[in-house]
Amino acid sequence: MSPSAPKPKPARKTRPPSPIRLARAARGVRAERAAADYLVACGLQVIASNVRVGRLEVDLITREGPVIAIVEVRTRGHGSWQRALDSVDFRKRARLRQAGERLWRDRFSAEPGVERMRFDVAAVTFAPGGEVLIEHVRSAF
Repeated sequence: MSPSAPKPKPARKTRPPSPIRLARAARGVRAERAAADYLVACGLQVIASNVRVGRLEVDLITREGPVIAIVEVRTRGHGSWQRALDSVDFRKRARLRQAGERLWRDRFSAEPGVERMRFDVAAVTFAPGGEVLIEHVRSAF
């Protein structure tokens, strides 16, 4: 190896996910499915889920007539200090706007019949008795 050649990076040590992290991920998947089912029942068409836009991820992309909706799905565990809707802070909104702008520019602006885009939030609460409560806020920001 020459002195100017970059040194290889050491292997990164990874730990297996903790049971708490696995439970949180499973709850997130359940919430996204519940939100998608709810939105379909409300008349929206789910176009895609878990869409990668560069380093960002969009939970759900739906369509309602000429409108594309970017839907952020949030949930909180039982006894959380913060409501799921309140967890969409200015940083999250900025990242979603950035992803939405890129999706609009690269995909939806040229799609026939699509006139505009909005950003929705779906908050999913799993009640202790097994009931699923969903709050859907259209044009949340």
